Amino acid sequence: MPSDNATGHLTPGPTIQPPGSSAPPGFAYRSLAHLGLARPELRAWALYDWANSVFMTTVLQVFPLFFVSFAAKGLPEATARSRFAFATSTAVILVALIGPFLGAVADVKGRKKAFLGGFLALGVTSTAAMYLIGEGHWVFALFLFVVGNIGVTSTLAFYNALLPGIAHPDEVDRVSTGGFALGYLGGGLLLGMNLVVMQNPVRWGIADTATATRLAFVSAAIWWAVFSVPLFLRVAEPRVEPLSTNEKGRGVVSIALTRLRATVGDLRDHRDAAILLLAFLVYNDAVNTIIRMATTFGDELGIPTPKLVAAILLVQFVGFPAAFAFGFLADRIGAKRSIFVGLAVYGGITIFAFNLRTTTEFFIMAILVATVMGGTQALSRSLFATMIPKHKAGELFGFFGVFDRFGGALGALVFGIVLQATGSSRPAILTLLVFFALGAILLSRVDVERGRRKAREAEVHHAAERHSETQPSPA
Repeated sequence: MPSDNATGHLTPGPTIQPPGSSAPPGFAYRSLAHLGLARPELRAWALYDWANSVFMTTVLQVFPLFFVSFAAKGLPEATARSRFAFATSTAVILVALIGPFLGAVADVKGRKKAFLGGFLALGVTSTAAMYLIGEGHWVFALFLFVVGNIGVTSTLAFYNALLPGIAHPDEVDRVSTGGFALGYLGGGLLLGMNLVVMQNPVRWGIADTATATRLAFVSAAIWWAVFSVPLFLRVAEPRVEPLSTNEKGRGVVSIALTRLRATVGDLRDHRDAAILLLAFLVYNDAVNTIIRMATTFGDELGIPTPKLVAAILLVQFVGFPAAFAFGFLADRIGAKRSIFVGLAVYGGITIFAFNLRTTTEFFIMAILVATVMGGTQALSRSLFATMIPKHKAGELFGFFGVFDRFGGALGALVFGIVLQATGSSRPAILTLLVFFALGAILLSRVDVERGRRKAREAEVHHAAERHSETQPSPA
């Protein structure tokens, strides 16, 4: 199977073959297999990226403008922006605090899909309720925004934790990048349609832009809910691990906390997975800072708002084929080397952005970001999935989610400090080179084959322990 080892060597992968068939695979099956979407459960899993990405585009891109101009009307603009920033931080912190614990509970109960469904309902309901936001109702608006963020981010921890159970080791990279690709396409399509309506609401029989924006939030909620259904119908719940002798008779919370503490300790044994987490935190911090600060940088350059919006859409639609391309690249050279390629391109982007002057150059930067953004994040997810024991996927992906959500916090802080000190985004952008370089150095210390071997050994040891505990004692 394709794999990264310490030297980056790639071993040949198996022939793509439909399960349970000795006949040569047809063109359609081969094509879907190359995209990581060959089987119904893989397509259903990846479709959840298509479903939830509309929150990342239609809600996260539109809500900040809607909040300042409508929901917080009457507040000074600086006050409105600061309160929005505080609410965003609150959502990130809450998710970081509860994510790993809920992942551990889901592992104990064997109900990852149930937890995903609960947070899905929470997120969809709060997003749809944004239609009820009135002018000046900033407290209600921020409450719904925080709850929606908690909902969508929490679902991703359980969604990611399902990946090791449905994807074979030789296809996990393609499946992960396939999900990201569908997410870009779905998120871009709905955002594009909503922007068309919001630009000229009267033409569509809608009273004003504020009403069109609130309807856009409703459309995101409906899209998210409807396209999540296949996951619940097609993706199987991972097998429930029996409780150990020491765990029997104890409450779920107590067991989850004990396992969580043990997992933190176990990360010492899964050194390579832990280093990958740390590397991901560092380089993903710079990635998310670029994503969050790109429009601010464009505005500083004097690029008109319609063209900034067009650049956002461009990223979505270029990111769709680019994510698939990274899946193919990982098949050829391995996930770890492919991430290095992405980080090198990001380094070039920061230098290009430092010298950027025109709108055309801004669009070139957007295209460059789109080529590597989804692939780098998707392969980080799939690589991590192959280096952790399956019976701890929920809690470990809870940690992965924390590191993902905090990505951008430190980078944005450094960006802001340099921006304030120099009065320009240009030198602030160059500081991100440090994050990409440090992330690459940490990633170079990850021995993928050793990490995967440790994960499989942990699974075998865990299965042997559970088997011995279920056997009757000799008379």
